[in-house]
Amino acid sequence: MNKLLKIMQIVFAPAHLRRTLLITLLVGSWLTLFNLGDLLITQPMNLAMAAKIGLNFLTPFVVANLGLLSHSDLK
Repeated sequence: MNKLLKIMQIVFAPAHLRRTLLITLLVGSWLTLFNLGDLLITQPMNLAMAAKIGLNFLTPFVVANLGLLSHSDLK
């Protein structure tokens, strides 16, 4: 449990969160436009498309935080 608390402190530190959210916004927007741009223009929003957009933003957030944690001392 102590390790989980330390991970949460690292991930939610304001300086780290600003960086990871910026990465999430940039990469998530790019992934959404690249993968779903044509559907966003031609079709109405539905639950499946919303889920895919959510995953397009969740993926870079997780990857950025894993990179951050890989350089942290979690002993």
